[in-house]
Amino acid sequence: MRKRTAILISGRGSNMSALIDAAKAPDYPAEIALVVSNNPDAPGLARAREAGITTAAIDHRPFGKDRAGFETALQSILDAHGIELVCLAGFMRLLTAEFVAKWQGRMINIHPALLPAFKGLDTHARAIAAGAKTHGATVHFVVPEMDSGPIIAQAAVPVLADDTPERLAARVIVVEHKIYAAALRAVAEGRNRVEEEPD
Repeated sequence: MRKRTAILISGRGSNMSALIDAAKAPDYPAEIALVVSNNPDAPGLARAREAGITTAAIDHRPFGKDRAGFETALQSILDAHGIELVCLAGFMRLLTAEFVAKWQGRMINIHPALLPAFKGLDTHARAIAAGAKTHGATVHFVVPEMDSGPIIAQAAVPVLADDTPERLAARVIVVEHKIYAAALRAVAEGRNRVEEEPD
């Protein structure tokens, strides 16, 4: 059985689109069953609907600082759709440790840098400013500490002498799309999983 997978987005969802395209293959082990956004106006929601995928929006703003309340609403939607795996794709909300714990080993994220370097935001500008010779993208399991989970896949691109953050980002996004689809395949097939720590 294909693993029922939800993608969480906040914006245009370019990595979401890559996963949707990959999941069209008959032998792909994950089915993109749901796309959820914390931004009701996210362009990615329309893209998902065009692909025939169920979408939902949970506007985070009415919840204010009540992250647990937002996550309760999110969890209820995931439960209602029988979701087994969650992919974060440009989802710009920090999740609580309690929510992450519920999805340990079943929630993955893509980050536009070669972790552990350049955690957080503005990775392309920071890589250029630091004089990095290589940059890239990482798919990892989500843990409570931001951008710190076990790595599933990475891909590198060279940083060129005349790079701008925009030009570097354009090259990184190409490899992001490739490794995210490959990483979701590996996780859905059970080839990449988080082992429980021995007591």
